[in-house]
Amino acid sequence: MHHIPVEISLYTTDSTETKQSTKAKQLGMWLFNRKGPSGFSYSSTAEEVTHGIDGSGLTAIVTGASSGIGSETSRVLALRGVHVIMAVKNMAAGKDVKEAIVKEIPAAKVDVMELDLSSLASVRKFAANFLSSGLSLNMLINNAGVGGIPFMLSKDNIELQFATNHLGHFLLTNLLLDKMKETARTTKREGRIVNVSSRLHRLGYSKGIQFDKINDPKSYNIIGGYSQSKLANILHANELTRRLKEDGVEITANSLHPGEITTNIFRHMRVVDGLVSTLGKFIFKNAQQGASTTCYLALHPQVKGVSGEYFQDNNLATPTAMAKDMDLAKKLWDFSMDLVKYHLTCTNTT
Repeated sequence: MHHIPVEISLYTTDSTETKQSTKAKQLGMWLFNRKGPSGFSYSSTAEEVTHGIDGSGLTAIVTGASSGIGSETSRVLALRGVHVIMAVKNMAAGKDVKEAIVKEIPAAKVDVMELDLSSLASVRKFAANFLSSGLSLNMLINNAGVGGIPFMLSKDNIELQFATNHLGHFLLTNLLLDKMKETARTTKREGRIVNVSSRLHRLGYSKGIQFDKINDPKSYNIIGGYSQSKLANILHANELTRRLKEDGVEITANSLHPGEITTNIFRHMRVVDGLVSTLGKFIFKNAQQGASTTCYLALHPQVKGVSGEYFQDNNLATPTAMAKDMDLAKKLWDFSMDLVKYHLTCTNTT
């Protein structure tokens, strides 16, 4: 288990300071290792929260699987016997991760498929290719994300953070939902959809989602844009839960905050990226810890039947009131559906 100190003292000549530093470290270790109702904590790793769970016979798609918590999620799911489809933008990086997983776990079932979530055509093509494979689908891990980027538009002329973090996953989920329903019905096993959000959903725009200004560079700011997309991840899971319950389908949809993690998501913001690189090993989670809540929601029997909830550190958590606003969730669903409707009805995958 990894212990993260809250204070690092390089040297000191004062015994009182040394004692204070030691107490601070002990307090930090207690806080980070304090277990919640699930029996797991901030410091729990993905391997720890899935220990003893057999995922044989299950198939999962993990987006953004070529780095960070996506690659660790893929590794641990494969370790538990799940057939993992790594959905990646960078095929070379994805193949490298697959090779590393198979080298460590010779019996691992891992495939790599190309997916650029900022392109709705790419999402449609990925879904068509997956559906033609004949594979079942038990789990969809909507993990991929971009952050800290200046205003720019996607290939579909939609603000890039919103397009990649929310809209691409929204379309992907809709295109694969019938397959998940079929799998849940025929196997009698619960399907699970997991949206990786962020605690930063709290720092968004005053109205939450800027429906009338999604593509307005004047009202855009980097943190607000990222927070908006992460709020959308939670609202998406909540509205999806409502619809699945109405349909009587045994599929759950939950969202989560993985923790502050030493990954490269904010590589576009030099100051933030520099702080993460310098201080990350002391105050942030590593990928093994960061992937834990995702793997917990994907595999653990404790959350069977739990849907429309928000998790952090492998335990239930409370998002903002706006994130629980079902009217806002419904409005976002309709807004998103309007943006992707061509790609839901078009059969051309080129």
